Amino acid sequence: MSEYHVPVMLQECITGLAIRPEGKYVDVTFGGGGHSREILKHLGKDGLLVAFDQDADAQKNVLDDERFLFIDQNFRYLKNNLKMHDLIPVDGILADLGVSSHQFDVPERGFSIRFDGDLDMRMDQSASLTAKEVVNTYAEEELHKLFGIYGEIQNAKSLAKTIVTARLAQPIETIGELKAVIQKLIPKGKENKYLAQVFQALRIEVNQEMEALKAFLEQSVEVLSSGGRLVVMSYHSLEDRLVKNFMAKGKFSGTVEKDFFGNDIKPFEVMSKSITASEEEIRNNNRARSARLRIAIKK
Repeated sequence: MSEYHVPVMLQECITGLAIRPEGKYVDVTFGGGGHSREILKHLGKDGLLVAFDQDADAQKNVLDDERFLFIDQNFRYLKNNLKMHDLIPVDGILADLGVSSHQFDVPERGFSIRFDGDLDMRMDQSASLTAKEVVNTYAEEELHKLFGIYGEIQNAKSLAKTIVTARLAQPIETIGELKAVIQKLIPKGKENKYLAQVFQALRIEVNQEMEALKAFLEQSVEVLSSGGRLVVMSYHSLEDRLVKNFMAKGKFSGTVEKDFFGNDIKPFEVMSKSITASEEEIRNNNRARSARLRIAIKK
């Protein structure tokens, strides 16, 4: 299934998990199953791997192995599902927060700037909110905030205004229509980067990715055993900041809380600075360019 999605920093992720053959591990972003396959190679007959993915396409890649359990849910429901299967605590959790290249390559999913298609962008096809709805119904101020914060777009205010003005004439329903509407705002020579930022902002909103990531990180503390590993790979600064802060402080902003005696209260010990892909890997897999891997051990 290599054409589905080439796993980024595969070896670094496996090393970070420090897999014990009889351990229980969770891959919360199963996708094409690349990381999961590798984890299973390191597990003995008594080991177990639980994989989460809400994408129906990912279910087609489910592995036929008695040590493997697939849960078709978003990782924000990590704790409840593990509890239901009586699998708490676990020894390690892996999260690869990137959208799989497979999703980008299927035009009708509406993730890619390369194709025309409906403005969809739902990871979970049964969810109700689509990019089309965001673009056509959100107030100008909401769009401004969304493009500024999630897309880190310089001219977010003008972008929001342009979209709101254009949709008065007719709804913006496809990728092609959206690109045509915002064409004049795109900086010359930076077309791909700008459109990628616009799409990133819409995708994060449609899938409530920041809320899901926060919920997942908070639950990871509750489901990991002492000494268990949390290995998270992110692809843009917003996600990476949340992961970095949470691993370092046990919270998403502010300073570390202290107990009565002045000792830091934080659930994790950070293993190292963020790890980035090698030049060679970036040459072979462009998606690795922006990846940052962070590893922490539960105290």
